[in-house]
Amino acid sequence: MRSSMHKVGRRGCAAVAAVLAVVPAAVVMDGRTPPARASAGRAGTPAGPAQAAPRGVRITRFLGERRLPHLMKFQGTTVGGLSGFDRDPRTGTWYFISDDRWRYDPARFYSGRLDIDPATGAFTGVRLTGVTTLKRPDGTPYPGYGKPDSADPETIRFDRHGGRLLWGHEGDRPDETHEGIPLSDLFVRWSGRDGRFEGGLPLPANLRLTTGHRGPRRNFGFEGLTFTPHGVAAMVEGPRYEDGEPPTTEHGAVTRLTLWNRRGRLRAQYAYPVDRLPAAPVPPTGTTDSGVSEILAVDGHRYLALERSWIEGVNYKVKLYEFDVRGATNVLAVDALAGDRRYRPVTKRLVADLGRFSDPVQNLEGLAWGPRLRSGECSLVVGSDDNFDAREVTQFLAFAVRGC
Repeated sequence: MRSSMHKVGRRGCAAVAAVLAVVPAAVVMDGRTPPARASAGRAGTPAGPAQAAPRGVRITRFLGERRLPHLMKFQGTTVGGLSGFDRDPRTGTWYFISDDRWRYDPARFYSGRLDIDPATGAFTGVRLTGVTTLKRPDGTPYPGYGKPDSADPETIRFDRHGGRLLWGHEGDRPDETHEGIPLSDLFVRWSGRDGRFEGGLPLPANLRLTTGHRGPRRNFGFEGLTFTPHGVAAMVEGPRYEDGEPPTTEHGAVTRLTLWNRRGRLRAQYAYPVDRLPAAPVPPTGTTDSGVSEILAVDGHRYLALERSWIEGVNYKVKLYEFDVRGATNVLAVDALAGDRRYRPVTKRLVADLGRFSDPVQNLEGLAWGPRLRSGECSLVVGSDDNFDAREVTQFLAFAVRGC
């Protein structure tokens, strides 16, 4: 979660969701064909001449925009901070997670509908139908901001095979401007549709929070999460302390994509290169905040990524990229990427500057596949977290795309 003037605490297609839900402890993963093992931590090989790369994802039509009213009331809760969403392809139900940390209500997700006509692609409405409180392992709601075991939900996915949900918590830690906040490790956890805790994925050692300048920075934990044909992938928003400085107008940064296999075992990590800031803040000493706010699998090795920047005096800037993990180095065992030139990051390609479709562009944090259209196109929905701020909106943008 982010605010447009200051930080408030912070901030493919159907085959892609192939996660097997056998027991709560058994989880899923990765999304790429297992590569031949390489000695220097290399995972994956580029496609050979006989394996022509498919054309990339491309937007073919803008299907429209729909909004929810600011601070609307629904079943006794205040709606806002919708940081991630996903769709059950069998029923058409959408699940929207709120990153509210009991500013208004406890950590929760909403169910609802986005009305996209498969025949025409017309995007005609958005409505909520239910709300569910997320529960801790002991069955109680997560406590509020600044308390031990608080949750900052930023992303959610629906497991169409197991009928349950997977969601990510960004974690929290004290820093120079937020002293006294307890350490709270980021996590990815399973939830029933009734909000009950049903287990979680193991966290890589390099993503655990410790005191001092080690591990993920504050507000740079899990923001992106997706099912792949073979498991789960999650991305932290920005660089760990050991991986370099956050983006500036002079340089970009690297963040990490983590993969788990079907049994919930850690499989790999890949370095994702985040762009440098597209503009300088006004004044030059102003606040900036930039990183990956969501990811979405296209197939076993291709993903979409939202790169979102907040720049004081400029507003938000958001671009949609496609990236490919083939040929990238597995950096799971690499403690520090800063200054290391021996690894190969994922390759990425610009799909669209989303500022073309919304003026001003909003705090876009949600990304999910909608229904396939009769034209053969996929529908893709991008959404915004309004930070419960009257200067921002809860917005959904729908697109028709090919190459999915």
